[in-house]
Amino acid sequence: MEQANISADDLILFATIAEQASLVRAAERLGMPKATVSRRLSNLEELLGQKLLIRTTRRQTLTEFGQEFLDHSRRVAEEVATVQDFVRSQDAQPRGRLRVSMPGDYARQYFSRAIATFIESHPEIQLDIDLSSRRVDLIGERYDLAIRMGKLADDATLVARKIDEQTLGLYASPIYLALHPAPKHPDDLAHHASVRMLSAQGNAIPWRLTRGKETWENVPPGRLTLNSPDMIQHLLLDGAGIGALPCRFAAEDVKLKRLVRVLPEWSLPTVPAWAVMPMRRYLPAKTRAFLAHLEQFMEKG
Repeated sequence: MEQANISADDLILFATIAEQASLVRAAERLGMPKATVSRRLSNLEELLGQKLLIRTTRRQTLTEFGQEFLDHSRRVAEEVATVQDFVRSQDAQPRGRLRVSMPGDYARQYFSRAIATFIESHPEIQLDIDLSSRRVDLIGERYDLAIRMGKLADDATLVARKIDEQTLGLYASPIYLALHPAPKHPDDLAHHASVRMLSAQGNAIPWRLTRGKETWENVPPGRLTLNSPDMIQHLLLDGAGIGALPCRFAAEDVKLKRLVRVLPEWSLPTVPAWAVMPMRRYLPAKTRAFLAHLEQFMEKG
């Protein structure tokens, strides 16, 4: 066994194959052809004089030796990643490809100007933004940062920083209210059409309204449920009913009298916005610069 010839790249490659549980996915993660990954794995096994994986057409299984070797490989891969993060964190000029995920509605309402000014002031950064509503796998899909709304799941592999707190209100258009008198109490919502927000579990999100010590909570009646605040806003403007919106979303339409606040003395829970990143000892300069830019932008309003 010529262990002296084993490189850190070999260990990282094997750790990635084991982590992805697929040569195809590992090749995508490493940015190389599947044939190259397969050949390098075979070369590593030949160098070690031991099989690391038992591969069939349907699955791959670590051998006993492979499991022990994986523990060492992971430690090396983690240390190399830490060194790379340290080097990137020391860049005087943030540079490189920055991959970000954020909800499209939130980005359009708040961040288009922030994104434009960030690109203008950081010419060495290539910014790729995913605007889908899904919660991406930051580590598996190699994202640097994601903006997420609401309560976060516990995940020791991620770190989060709050960047915003959204105040919500109930709104309807004058068109709708001309035909359906505005409710005076949340119980009156039973006689109105509501445009509800769809949860990740596929259910309408209840409205929890408070006024002083009084609390009212229920799923409002309605036949429209969707997962886009932007689309809810357009439906309300077209007279589809009463719906909950971030107050900043609705501010311009209220100013222009296209929307009216309903039950204004009742409050909905606020919704926090988080910048979520993979847990690292050193935050890369490009990620640090983008986060600082967003926080500065939000502070200015």
